[in-house]
Amino acid sequence: MSSLTTDQGILHYEVFGRGRPVILLHGWLGSWGLWQETMAYLGTSYRTYAMDFWGFGESGKKRETYAVSDFVSLVDQFMEQLGIVHAPLVGHSMGGTVSLAVAIRFPHRVSKVVVVGSPMVGSSLAPLLKLAGIRPIAFLLFNMMPVFRAGMRLYSPFICSDPRFPDMMDRDLSRTTLESFLISIASLRRTDLRPDLPKVKVPALGIYGDRDVIVHPRQWQPMLKGIPHARIERLPQAGHFPMFEEPTFFGQKLKSFLDDEISVA
Repeated sequence: MSSLTTDQGILHYEVFGRGRPVILLHGWLGSWGLWQETMAYLGTSYRTYAMDFWGFGESGKKRETYAVSDFVSLVDQFMEQLGIVHAPLVGHSMGGTVSLAVAIRFPHRVSKVVVVGSPMVGSSLAPLLKLAGIRPIAFLLFNMMPVFRAGMRLYSPFICSDPRFPDMMDRDLSRTTLESFLISIASLRRTDLRPDLPKVKVPALGIYGDRDVIVHPRQWQPMLKGIPHARIERLPQAGHFPMFEEPTFFGQKLKSFLDDEISVA
């Protein structure tokens, strides 16, 4: 377990492996634990870093804001403090949106970018996620947290078929606060990367499950329209968490992309 102090509080992260650095970013209500198997798979060739965004996992929760733009700044600070000049960013869901935003705002930081089930535009989120970004509804959910967590357990098989997922989701949900819950998803709902996607000049990969019920499974289309050189991998039998549902395919495609030395002009 590692941590560092940023200008906005303590940041928790984990490190595994040796080689060139790769930074892994989790999604909404998630944590670094999402990436444990991926880190083990990549660790023979890469030094993998998986952080908890402010407000999630073991990172600090005393901020006033947890917007996507805050997490973009966090990645820049993280790399600066660890002396990582530039590296591939791999992000799941909201983490992928952050990864692309870093490539747009801090292009010198990013050598490649991978998004997994990530929204290019916030309107692609499932209706229930959009509702969670409305303060009265978020407040109600947090005041009924036992009921909410029980409901999420019941719904979890529709999100991810891996039997380990309900416990992981429940653990990560228990570590969030009302503000991190509310502000992050409200910010993601308002995000629209489409006008800035042509600014992404580094190699890009999008991995999407055709059975995703959290983010519209065709969000690869605006990504490919905005980043014509992007590669797209679709998994017909996977949902929002292909690293759990199709781990072998996911790991092979991810590592092959990271290993590829071909650059984009």
